[in-house]
Amino acid sequence: MVAQRLAVALPGCTRGAWRRGAVSFRLPPGSDPSPAALDRVRDALVFARALFRCHGQVHWKDAAARIDALKARLPEASFDAVHLYPRDVRTMSTAELVAAAPRAAEGAGLASLFPAATFTVAKPGDLVLDCLADNDDRWWIGWHRATTPSTCWPGGLYPGAIPGDKVSRAWLKLDEAIHSYAIDFRPGSRAVELGASPGGACQRLLEAGLEVVGVDPALVDPCVAALPGFTQWRKRARDVPLRDLRGFDWVVSDMNIDPVSSMESVGRVVTAPGSRVEGIIATLKLPDWSRAAALDTWMAQFQEWGFTARARQLSTGGREVCVFARRSGRRRGPAGAGVSQQARRAPRGGRPATRREDR
Repeated sequence: MVAQRLAVALPGCTRGAWRRGAVSFRLPPGSDPSPAALDRVRDALVFARALFRCHGQVHWKDAAARIDALKARLPEASFDAVHLYPRDVRTMSTAELVAAAPRAAEGAGLASLFPAATFTVAKPGDLVLDCLADNDDRWWIGWHRATTPSTCWPGGLYPGAIPGDKVSRAWLKLDEAIHSYAIDFRPGSRAVELGASPGGACQRLLEAGLEVVGVDPALVDPCVAALPGFTQWRKRARDVPLRDLRGFDWVVSDMNIDPVSSMESVGRVVTAPGSRVEGIIATLKLPDWSRAAALDTWMAQFQEWGFTARARQLSTGGREVCVFARRSGRRRGPAGAGVSQQARRAPRGGRPATRREDR
């Protein structure tokens, strides 16, 4: 997936080292070296959590020689932040990885090498040194300019954790989406969540000051059902009458169903007669990774509905993509149109996702 998207984002680039958790590539001659160009490539790749310009690998025989090896490889630059993170992040939660980063940097001697730098979350505009720990005696090192929220996080991993009073991990995923896309909800806006049970995402929306309608045949958790501003419609999204879909400002969807079916459900809301939807946060499950080939088709569908969309695989999510879309203009196509024929023809391959553990 990364290779295919990279070939489109950077025609002429060549592959370097590729392994689980880390890939490298060589820029084509004459490519734009600016941080803005790096941001455009990052957005296009979707599945790459962190992207930096690499100075190569650093090797050492023992820990005492690590600092000398770093000095020999690094350019003369003053870094505002240092991000140290492992290549394989499967063994720890994202919150644990981010919390451990400053201790790891201290133990590696980076604090003495860069005494003025921060070793946790960077600030927008910071010049960040990236240290990707490939092994106990080998790092990839490089740099990036922190711009978007996710580029401020070590390894692009969301530093937030799920509080103990939340009913499901959906709270944390939506929390990351809100921070990653810098979404600023207007208090009092109305949101509908498709596939609401047991209610973690609804909790997060209510905390942002929204009035929330949760759509799901299964009951939400009683502690969510009792919250002021929440209403549940116990039915499937496709069974909600079109007349009831008016008046929502936001659509949130995280249903454990085939992504084409998810798109159809979202489309019913945003194209319903009288719809005033201004924003969408839609999680599209990928029953198998081959389904990612249809991502550009789905993104084009958001544009047909009159939205500008961005996609990212969240660090707190699984085999799925989170799409954030903002109203950008007048909806094209007939009112009430759900999903275009092109999107319907997108390859389905694999079984529909039916598990509910993400909720």
